[in-house]
Amino acid sequence: RSKGSLYLALGLSLFLVYVIMAAQFESLLQPLIIMITIPLAFFGSAVGLYLLGTSISIVVFLGLIVLAGIVVNNAIVLVDYANTLRARGLALREAVVQAGAVRLRPLLMTTLTTVLGLIPMALGLGDGAEIRTPMALTVIFGLTSSTVLTLVVIPTIYYRVMHSRESRMREITEAGDVAGESVPVK
Repeated sequence: RSKGSLYLALGLSLFLVYVIMAAQFESLLQPLIIMITIPLAFFGSAVGLYLLGTSISIVVFLGLIVLAGIVVNNAIVLVDYANTLRARGLALREAVVQAGAVRLRPLLMTTLTTVLGLIPMALGLGDGAEIRTPMALTVIFGLTSSTVLTLVVIPTIYYRVMHSRESRMREITEAGDVAGESVPVK
């Protein structure tokens, strides 16, 4: 029963994160790009827990729920800044490259402070630490892998998706111009 409840909580947390981002970005596509960081984080957690021989438990699921909320921040920072640069008139490629370069330090600092803050819990220091250790390990491995992969995967996916979207919009505009109709482009 507990496992079923945790699956529900994890699914609900992912849904709520998506809905909040969709409202914030006023887009259904960009939150999907950002949500790609969650499987990247879960992959890192799974590999780390496997390498350390830590079994899946309720505490690990709690760590995954926490991780789902944390890892989207890095992608939000990248995508939002790329959108800001695009609004200032930069080309798509330049905006993606500059967003990665400018936001690299804040992303690394945020990840590093979180990981360093969780190290005492991961080492099992203090009373009852054996209960909290799997959660700390889940978050540490997931956040570390997500940060590294987010710096490569999210800008790549963002560029490809936005490039294909812009290409389709140009095709629609050109088709409207050929047909003698005026097609507004957003």
